[in-house]
Amino acid sequence: MENIIEVKSLAKVFGNQPALEDVNFNVKKGETFGFLGPSGSGKTTTIKILTGQLLQTSGEAEVFGVKNSAINNGSYRRRIGVLSDNSGLYQRLSIEDNLKLYCDLYDVSKQRMEEVLELVNLGNEKKKIVSKLSKGMTQRVLLARTLLHEPELLFLDEPTSALDPANSKQIHEGLRRLNEKGTTIFLTTHDMSEAETLCNRVAFLNKGKIQLLDEPKALRRQFADGSLTVELKNGQFVTLPGGAEGAEEVYKYMSNNEVESIHSNEPTLGDIFVEITGRELV
Repeated sequence: MENIIEVKSLAKVFGNQPALEDVNFNVKKGETFGFLGPSGSGKTTTIKILTGQLLQTSGEAEVFGVKNSAINNGSYRRRIGVLSDNSGLYQRLSIEDNLKLYCDLYDVSKQRMEEVLELVNLGNEKKKIVSKLSKGMTQRVLLARTLLHEPELLFLDEPTSALDPANSKQIHEGLRRLNEKGTTIFLTTHDMSEAETLCNRVAFLNKGKIQLLDEPKALRRQFADGSLTVELKNGQFVTLPGGAEGAEEVYKYMSNNEVESIHSNEPTLGDIFVEITGRELV
């Protein structure tokens, strides 16, 4: 499968402080790739390098087969959408008028504007002035603007960080639909449940270094201990080892009609991150 992004031995130093060290990964066409880590781990720096906003100290980064230093021009900007925490809006204009300006800039139809407003659950709010919006609503406007021109590659930096669960769920559904249509998504987040929901593969970034990179299911299997938790009808929870010994115990409980439910004890991505790095995702 074609790689949309290729990164080799990437490093970035600010003053004497390393932000990224020997970072290596690729992003395949059509996948949602999660770049996961706590605040300050280097996620936003990576996006800025990949989108040509910032030059690396050393190493290589290519997007669409060209070096990142050449990506920040008109022909490639139309193929890329970027949502970051410094994406400005015109505060005195309405949501609708802000998006109309970008419709004209990208030569897209007003119908497309209506589609993205519905996707981010703002179809009935488009007349509101941006300066009056909550942080969560502003985030949704920025995401709508990012999606207007139907980019081939989306860079989303903490896209649901200010949203409530209902709006986050709607955004996730919209992103999945985009991905199913072929849009490649590079997602940075410290929300491991969001990564579990959306990502084909994830990379754990900690203090500027990638600690793990694989599919979420593969990582959970790798770090699982094989044990099971059996919930009994009397409300008791029993943890059993994997293998023949555990299977025999489960059979006994089932034979006596005592079992309410059985669950495998696979760790979450958050559990794995803490085990590998010793850090919480904060």
